[in-house]
Amino acid sequence: MVKVMMKKPYRSRTIGSGSIAADGTLQLTQRVEEEGKPPHNRLWRVRRVGPGRYSGAMSEAKGPVVIEEIQGRFRFRFKMAGGLSVDQWLTPLNGGTAASSRTTVRKFGMVVATSDGTIRKQSAN
Repeated sequence: MVKVMMKKPYRSRTIGSGSIAADGTLQLTQRVEEEGKPPHNRLWRVRRVGPGRYSGAMSEAKGPVVIEEIQGRFRFRFKMAGGLSVDQWLTPLNGGTAASSRTTVRKFGMVVATSDGTIRKQSAN
């Protein structure tokens, strides 16, 4: 569920598939489905740059994506069009096949959108 200031909350669903390249880079393609909008693809490329630190690119980000592992959780930070700053926390859940996601979007330091969700690894068909 995505909640944007002064707008009706809407559902968002993302289905992704990815792989690890020979150089260790995660390559992920997500199909993003949001209520009232046509589906689109989001592309990620992430690589480890040090202990507990990752850097990458995402097709909707303006500039790099910075990822830090902090006490077993992962913090993603990046900028988007319109002066938006995104701060996303992924917290792995028991069993290692799911994670909770909490995203906060700010503009001029004020929270303008939030999203809570669950990421699940699906078995390959």
